[in-house]
Amino acid sequence: MTELTNATLARLDAAVATPSYDRSQLTPGIVHIGVGGFHRAHQAMYLDALMNRGEALDWAIIGVGVMPGDTRMRDALAAQDHLYTLVVKHPDGRYEPRVIGSLIDYLFAPDDPEAVIEAMSDPAIRIVSLTVTEGGYNIDPANGEYDLATPDVHHDLASPQAPRTTFGLVIAALQRRRERGIAPFTVMSCDNIEGNGDVARKMFTAHARALDAELGAWVEAEVSFPNAMVDRITPVTTPADCQALAERFGVEDQWPVVCEPFTQWVLEDHFSLGRPPYERVGVQMVEDVVPYELMKLRLLNASHQALTYFGYLAGYRYAHEVCQDPLFVEFLLDYMRLEATPTLSPVPGVDLADYRQTLIERFANPEIKDTLARLCAESSDRIPKWLLPVIREQLARGGDIHRSAAVVASWARYAEGVDEQGEPIEVVDRLKERLMAVASKNREHPTAFIEQTALFGELARDARFRDAYLHALHGLHTAGARATLHEVVEGRMASRD
Repeated sequence: MTELTNATLARLDAAVATPSYDRSQLTPGIVHIGVGGFHRAHQAMYLDALMNRGEALDWAIIGVGVMPGDTRMRDALAAQDHLYTLVVKHPDGRYEPRVIGSLIDYLFAPDDPEAVIEAMSDPAIRIVSLTVTEGGYNIDPANGEYDLATPDVHHDLASPQAPRTTFGLVIAALQRRRERGIAPFTVMSCDNIEGNGDVARKMFTAHARALDAELGAWVEAEVSFPNAMVDRITPVTTPADCQALAERFGVEDQWPVVCEPFTQWVLEDHFSLGRPPYERVGVQMVEDVVPYELMKLRLLNASHQALTYFGYLAGYRYAHEVCQDPLFVEFLLDYMRLEATPTLSPVPGVDLADYRQTLIERFANPEIKDTLARLCAESSDRIPKWLLPVIREQLARGGDIHRSAAVVASWARYAEGVDEQGEPIEVVDRLKERLMAVASKNREHPTAFIEQTALFGELARDARFRDAYLHALHGLHTAGARATLHEVVEGRMASRD
């Protein structure tokens, strides 16, 4: 067994690809906030691919953790000289391991916020990138604005040089660069949010403006926030993944990453201080990412929501199990073709029929073992951003919505916290208490769940949506998930919407 460090790279199994570049020659150009599995399987991987070509050696990554739980990532990476193994799992059972070397340091902000601010203030840092999850942008769900009422934001505005939040850290660094006459870095969001760069601009500018109106105006005018679409299924690393890496390849890695073979990154080419030549390793650099972004959010991400609650209630626990079931496959393809696709603009260079079929094949990869519990988590941040826009656009155009309405009903049923066998469901959501309290009233007050205007707006007042939702919820309560899905697929709900 070989522990993964710089000193042991040459001793690893020949089947494990290792950096071909001299890591001692790397210098930082990017600070990344939110170093999780996805970042390490995606953005850091693309940069490592460039470095293996002998390019972008001055664009290495300094990782930053902001959340208390990030101490585990800090410690795991520090023990391995910030190396980790990325394992691509192919559907035929083949594993493709590769050591990634583009991450060269990791700072834990709660320990030393000043170190993080100063790192981002370095003129060498030209990009600050983010994967802080859909819920990490501090958006007030009631109005879509930056939420100034949270305790951590209050703290950051009162103590701007010792911030706790991503917003406080980034704005402190931008303010310092401005005072020192250093051009601002580009802020590059890589989260699954429609218009992620635009959302980041709005939220960071709002934080800056709350500190100082002039600073806010400068951030809005001078800082670049490119939009991006990112895609790679990256399930949570399990102890079994660590064990498989050790048994198959003799590598002892405290926190490897596993992922599917497919990867995509579409990125607007709006960078104020330059960028790595990403296009040389497959990144699509475009002027407008919106068509690609909507395709991914409404077909892939919303389809994950479409399969996960129904799948869990029907007794499945993994996405690949669901997508090897013909009933679910028919439902997902119908949702994508008949409800999501009509809301999309043309996507340059993409055959949408082929894309939809590829999604089913990706979801069905038995090696990924993506848990439905992961896909069910944080639904209150996901459903409003990925599925509800489809419903609203279809209602406006008079299109089908009964499949989407059934997905919302399956979420409401899941949020009751008990499955069809009477076993408890561990609901994971920042609004868990509120959601479960409302869902507990589903039987006596069937529209209670969709009457949460902070999440659904006025959808409960739309007769077509309300009727389709109620019909599906009634079926879930009386006949169960599978029978309800049969009814949806056979079109017996269509007459009710």
